[in-house]
Amino acid sequence: RKLWLSAPQQAATRPPTPLAQSMPIELEAPFWGFMGAAFALVFSNMGAAYGTGKSGIGISTLGVGQPELIMKSIVPVVMAGGVGIYGPLIPGI
Repeated sequence: RKLWLSAPQQAATRPPTPLAQSMPIELEAPFWGFMGAAFALVFSNMGAAYGTGKSGIGISTLGVGQPELIMKSIVPVVMAGGVGIYGPLIPGI
């Protein structure tokens, strides 16, 4: 006996059911979905923290040699912060 019948056989043996009830369920699918969302959240924030740290080191080094360029070097910090802000939106999409 087959566990899942094809559509013509299924229609002949019992009344039609909604599509969600006639399809097999993958029990580990929610696990992998939530793990993907968790990885997206964790790695986006880790990347933002790394970018902010590297930019901070560069700004500190630049501030010693050429203090007039400090405001121009703030852009990488803002970009890394943007990654940190928009990273949590990825799991929600």
